[in-house]
Amino acid sequence: MPKIDTICLRCLDPEAQKRFYRDLLGMGQREDGTLGYADEEAGLLFESGDGRYEMAGGDLYWKVSISVPNLDLACQQLAERGVEIDAPRQVGDIAYLAHFKDPAGFVIELIDHWFEGERPSGELDSHRLGGGAHLSLLTLRSNDVAQVDSSCEAMGMTPLSIVPAPDRGFTLYFYGFASESPPNPDLHALENRTWVYRRPYTVLEVQHRSQDEPMARPGEGAAGYGGALVSGLQGDHDDRHLLVRSVNGA
Repeated sequence: MPKIDTICLRCLDPEAQKRFYRDLLGMGQREDGTLGYADEEAGLLFESGDGRYEMAGGDLYWKVSISVPNLDLACQQLAERGVEIDAPRQVGDIAYLAHFKDPAGFVIELIDHWFEGERPSGELDSHRLGGGAHLSLLTLRSNDVAQVDSSCEAMGMTPLSIVPAPDRGFTLYFYGFASESPPNPDLHALENRTWVYRRPYTVLEVQHRSQDEPMARPGEGAAGYGGALVSGLQGDHDDRHLLVRSVNGA
């Protein structure tokens, strides 16, 4: 089964990034040099980049998301470790979430497996972040959803959920290399949304925004998003910039 295998982020101090994700977020070091949780998910690869990373609304790359069984526990754990993190909040019918930044300034989104007030009771491993974290989403931006659909279909990705957010000026589209189907065939259905956050593999989230200019990505070697590697595709198609092309036509 193909999967989103590696997400590359370039920064001034890769070693500081590795310490943060390993020591504070509980990711493990993999043999290929990436950091991650379970093998089914993407790993993060930190490389040296020129200049400081400065996030902008027109960037192709937005964030990665870490999903947890208990967001309140995760926020408490990170705050106790000295991480500045937003208070958990329910954002419309999208997710119960919180945001913080890593040492290089990349946004990390923490997402609960459930909407606020809907989390089932049960015992969790309080020694793990949020009871057991996983890297659930790679979020990119695009202004051409037809190109996104076409490219994702060509790679064999399955549409999993569609989340309109007109008050925020965008619509979210979720795609995965999945052998399973969402619980509701209507991709707009609410139950599909939290179901996506509980998937054991990394899902591509595309924030579709209506604007004339294509989303920008860093120049060669500059700090920022370095691309994503997909493994397991038919033929010789593995390419770090595969997901860049699929959402932005680059």
